[in-house]
Amino acid sequence: MIFSEAAYEEMLGKLFVRFPSFQKTGAGAYKPGIANMEFADQLMGHPHRNYDIIHVAGTNGKGSVSNMLASVLASCGQRVGLYTSPHILDFRERMRVVEIATGDALAMTCEGDAIAMTTYRLVSKEYVWKFMEQWRETFDHLDLSFFEITTIMALQWFADENVDVVVLETGLGGRLDSTNIVNPVLSIITNIGLDHCDLLGDTLPEIAFEKAGIIKPKVPVVVGESDPEIDPVFERKVLYTNLPEPQFMGNRPAIMSLLTFADKTEPPMWEHREELLAAMDLQGSYQRRNLRTVLSAIQVLQETEAVASLSSRDICDAIIHAARNTGFRGRWEILSESPLTIADIGHNAHGLRHNFGQLARMKESGEVSDIIMVYGSVADKDVDAVLSLMPKDVAVVFTQAQGKRALPAEEARDRYLALHNEASDVYCEPDVTRAVSLAMELASNKKAPAIYVGGSTYVVSEAMAFLNGSDK
Repeated sequence: MIFSEAAYEEMLGKLFVRFPSFQKTGAGAYKPGIANMEFADQLMGHPHRNYDIIHVAGTNGKGSVSNMLASVLASCGQRVGLYTSPHILDFRERMRVVEIATGDALAMTCEGDAIAMTTYRLVSKEYVWKFMEQWRETFDHLDLSFFEITTIMALQWFADENVDVVVLETGLGGRLDSTNIVNPVLSIITNIGLDHCDLLGDTLPEIAFEKAGIIKPKVPVVVGESDPEIDPVFERKVLYTNLPEPQFMGNRPAIMSLLTFADKTEPPMWEHREELLAAMDLQGSYQRRNLRTVLSAIQVLQETEAVASLSSRDICDAIIHAARNTGFRGRWEILSESPLTIADIGHNAHGLRHNFGQLARMKESGEVSDIIMVYGSVADKDVDAVLSLMPKDVAVVFTQAQGKRALPAEEARDRYLALHNEASDVYCEPDVTRAVSLAMELASNKKAPAIYVGGSTYVVSEAMAFLNGSDK
């Protein structure tokens, strides 16, 4: 069969149907365990052994941390593979190669100043199609999940692209995640919150145990946010994982030196955090936590000589332009300036409390006069926990994205009203495009309004597609 756009679209459709994704169908697509991944990896010759890997897990912040790190690593002159999920508009967003030209490859401004040329490439449609044609029968036989197929495809593509290092984001959990077949040079766990409790556990220590599963012998670990309730989980995992290693000889302090809690350290350049945060193209207030995690990770990588030494200027520039350098989207992203329209794929109470708090502060400071929220959720989230956090005195347009996982807009509205019985500006529009249009209509009567679109990746995806189409 010969590759064509039509053949690619047909193959992709079959991939989503035959091997449904968690993003589309929820827990029914989740297949815990890595035995099949290990077997597929062996059949392909262990492609991930061709490059260094930084493995990133956590409840929230994985994408931001991964993209900032990829930008920094590329600024070292390294060819960086970046694997993240979910995608927003295009399946191929999940895997990309990031490079920043150095030396003779630098572009020149008209004034003669050198400027770094950043390129990022998504995996090509032709590669995806050929890969699936080659391995489809094997995947059928192994009954691999969508995420398992996507992961092994990314690992192989990165090897074919001769990357130097890969930033690899887990999909769900860590211990039983499809990505956990690798042996990284650094493990990062951003934070722990109550999410996917039906799969990972009902308590923070239970979820931390699953995330800690990416910790490997002799591999340093950075935990972004400490918590007295869960810190012992990480400490025990690092200790027990490394006790058999002869190099430590039962020396607990030496073993525990592998573990860094980012919020208990003062990493280099942290004293310049306010300037960095103000200049970053990732403007969510939650990036303060992610920035500290990234700077701590860079410090560990440089101490272990896993990456080349970088100047503070190079690191700052790479972090400031992380979204531009990697093509990262959907994190406090401004989709329109008039009216101000912000989209963010934050989808659980642990993450959304920061988004809602930032919106409330924008209104309190007078930066905006009114807030109009377009909100839709999937049904398998703790929706009431999110709805209870929504800022007061906002207009809310409840909506629902396409797909089986979506919570009906009417149900979300009714649950919101049960929690906020004095709320008045509440609307219901089950179609996302019409919900965004309604929000814009409401904004047209306000002095300095802000529209916030979020609640689920799907809502953001449909809103982006609609607004991008409107801009053409």
